[in-house]
Amino acid sequence: MDNIRLILIFSLAFIVLMLWQAWNEDYGPKAPVVTQAGGQQTPPPGEGELAPSVPLAPVAASTDPGMVTTSEGTGSAPSKGQTVFVETDLYSMEIDSQGGNIKSVHLKQYPVSLEQPDVKFQLLRSSPPNLFVAQSGLISSSAETAPTHEALYHAKQQTYSMDAADSLKVELFWKGETGVQVTKRYYFSRGSYLVTVEHLVENGSTSNWDGREYRQLIRSQPAENSGDSQFLYTYTGGAIYSPDEKYEKIKFEDMEEKPLSRDVSGGWISMLQHYFLGAWIPPAGEVEHFYTNVLPDKRYVLGAYTQPVSVAPGNSHIFKTGFVAGPKLQDELEAIAPGLELTADYGWLTVLAKPIFWLLKAIHEVIGNWGWSIIILTLIIKLAFFKLSETSYKSMANMRKMTPRIQALKDRYGDDKQRMNQAMMELYKKEKINPLGGCLPILVQIPVFIALYWVLLESVELRQAPFVLWIKDLSLKDPFFVLPVIMGISMFIQQKLNPAPPDPMQAKIMMSLPFVFTVFFAFFPSGLVLYWVTNNILSIAQQWYITRQIEKAG
Repeated sequence: MDNIRLILIFSLAFIVLMLWQAWNEDYGPKAPVVTQAGGQQTPPPGEGELAPSVPLAPVAASTDPGMVTTSEGTGSAPSKGQTVFVETDLYSMEIDSQGGNIKSVHLKQYPVSLEQPDVKFQLLRSSPPNLFVAQSGLISSSAETAPTHEALYHAKQQTYSMDAADSLKVELFWKGETGVQVTKRYYFSRGSYLVTVEHLVENGSTSNWDGREYRQLIRSQPAENSGDSQFLYTYTGGAIYSPDEKYEKIKFEDMEEKPLSRDVSGGWISMLQHYFLGAWIPPAGEVEHFYTNVLPDKRYVLGAYTQPVSVAPGNSHIFKTGFVAGPKLQDELEAIAPGLELTADYGWLTVLAKPIFWLLKAIHEVIGNWGWSIIILTLIIKLAFFKLSETSYKSMANMRKMTPRIQALKDRYGDDKQRMNQAMMELYKKEKINPLGGCLPILVQIPVFIALYWVLLESVELRQAPFVLWIKDLSLKDPFFVLPVIMGISMFIQQKLNPAPPDPMQAKIMMSLPFVFTVFFAFFPSGLVLYWVTNNILSIAQQWYITRQIEKAG
């Protein structure tokens, strides 16, 4: 039983390793799979800058429209339209008058880095690397009666600014040869990342207008150096939500293996990356068809289109949807659409992670510093598990008292492990010591620790959040490695408080673990390391006190 602590330590290290591997498998960059030419879809001619997949079959058909690629462009072809510049309190946005597509979004509240506060983070861009655009349009049985994402719109002005107003409206106009007119509108509200997008169809022709609206997000594989950390990789790819299946990630590999084709009512589609997202939010209760496609140059399409609509001559119809491009602020996202807050993905322990984040945020509202909030949260969690930890430390302290007697047994029986283990079990039974007593309470706490790990890694609130002195950003590694070194020292002190293994080789391995974990945690976000440091210091204090009391009693 002298191996119990060693097994526990290596189990914890194994869990950390598995956690890292699962995270990297789920969120890390993947080797792209090259799509074979001449797939199942036949592309008609086209000259569009981007090449999405849209439904082009007659909308009056009883079957679902097929997905076909409208262009084989590489994404580098120049636009035929003009750029419409939009400035709000949250956005610096560029809308292309060709298709009325959103081709660039800078988030004014989020700098690229603390060293460049005036350079705002760009979430959407129309050119590689990290191509990411939002497109929408109309599909009808005739191209002359509906503007797709490649149609040329007319804008009355080239620059729009919210200034001191609480809202802003941007309008683009298109007129077909048959008398059908379409007005594409973007509505912006102060303090909100939700943009309302409308297509107003006015049928000035002499026959019914039959068509539908589609919206889609296109993005490329992320560049290798585009992550927030070279050590920790996070998920970049698609995600959808439906009332039946709830939140689902649609990885780029999933799009290559099998295209998505599903009718959904009350859902949404999105493209995610670390801390930020872009999403189309259809009206609640509206039945949409979700689809994916893979285009040349490693571009991936996630889209949705509406049910067909018929507009009589002289009448009009408005297609309406929501668009979000911004940070994963959970309270705001939850208010926009059900399940949208799940894009701040805490993994399979979301049920634990969400209340932990709620508590962390509540503490921050009082303290005003995310670093001190992490410390206080760690203290609260430590208090919640005080009794379990006490049981564990008492068991370790009793085991420590037995160390000389265990060593004596080892000297007596030498290499006869069977008799050695039998004698140890008799000793534990006589002294009423449970050798697993120090392990089980720790194992119970591991899910909470993992959930807190996801919270600290995924929450955009910690991005560029300062702590004290040299810690300017809790989402980045400690620039001077002070916290990892302190963590290593605290682990070393904990080793001294624990009973030493009788086996010299085991003792050497145990003493090397603080160094190994120091190197491992040196590249973790400083917010995570701060949690481990705080937890270790509190554990040392509790364990030292309990050990001292038991030794006095002995």
